[in-house]
Amino acid sequence: MTTTQTIRIGIIGSGGIARAHVNAYKTIDNVEIVAVADLVPGKAREFIEANGLTAAQPFEDHRELLQLDLDGVSICTPNMAHHRTSVDAMKAGKQVLLEKPMSVTLDEAIEMVQVSKQTGNMLTIGFQPRYDPNMHIVRSIVQSGQLGNVYYVETGGGRRRGMPRGTFVRKELAGAGAMADIGCYSLDMALHALGYPKPLSVSAYTSNFFGTNPKYHPEADRFDVEDFGVALIRLEGGIALNFKISWAMHMDTLGATMFLGSEGGLKITPAGKGPWSGVWDGKVGSMTLFHDVLGHHTESPIPVKEHSLNLFQEKVKDFVAAIREGRSAPIPGEEILYNQAIIDGVLRSSELRREVEISLPNL
Repeated sequence: MTTTQTIRIGIIGSGGIARAHVNAYKTIDNVEIVAVADLVPGKAREFIEANGLTAAQPFEDHRELLQLDLDGVSICTPNMAHHRTSVDAMKAGKQVLLEKPMSVTLDEAIEMVQVSKQTGNMLTIGFQPRYDPNMHIVRSIVQSGQLGNVYYVETGGGRRRGMPRGTFVRKELAGAGAMADIGCYSLDMALHALGYPKPLSVSAYTSNFFGTNPKYHPEADRFDVEDFGVALIRLEGGIALNFKISWAMHMDTLGATMFLGSEGGLKITPAGKGPWSGVWDGKVGSMTLFHDVLGHHTESPIPVKEHSLNLFQEKVKDFVAAIREGRSAPIPGEEILYNQAIIDGVLRSSELRREVEISLPNL
């Protein structure tokens, strides 16, 4: 496929995140959005008109959209539809850019990876923070060996107030709450830096004291997901991962992300201020390397790279480039399967009130 050939894209789901996808595609040369599907009658047509997609066809059934000659699809549905639409798209021969989280259940995620392998079609997951150059620095430091044997990682974040509404807070549509919405970003940051070691077990606690209280949330009567969670996860290689996340709390922060190694430690703080900040869906605020130099305790600030990248646009551009160049998925489902396995383990452990093992097939 040449760089001048037009890439034909379909959008499945026309909520708020779909607008971000459309805006990103519009910045890329030789890309055309030719179809939009949404199961709500009339919604796809309204979306097309509102976003100036004059050449796009509306559909209420995503399977009809998938019958078109398309190079790729962006899947922007509520979480509960991620699995079915992704599987249908790959079986229809389309390359897939799927919004996070990967799925609602671990079994769904496993099938999605299996279908991607069977069909040879791409399944890439939308973790745009990966495109922050500072995230590349974090990974390069961890992978360089200068921390020695990494044995403990602490990640996560907390908003003092930052609870979404609508489909995000209903278990039947979202599957999970803060874990799936923002926790998956924190997990990806840590696991990607480590090289995505396999999770082995999880001991977790979750709660939703804020979401179910009308004083804090206007949809408290139908809020049935977690707004807080904490877990200790055992990873391959003898690594302990302390994971914590919160949509709302009476505290300013749940702390920095930390990597502790036998030869050094790395501390990273998120950027941003205000009640919706403090989680890893934003930018890096600071990075510090803790190590010994000639027997002296030393703290070395790592300069934060200033950039003007639109990380969401970078994610979409990379997807299009992978289609053009015939490359594999930029953020492959095989990796994010481990992310989903941890979220699944957190929810199971919390419900059972005990540690649970994570069992994954060889794919």
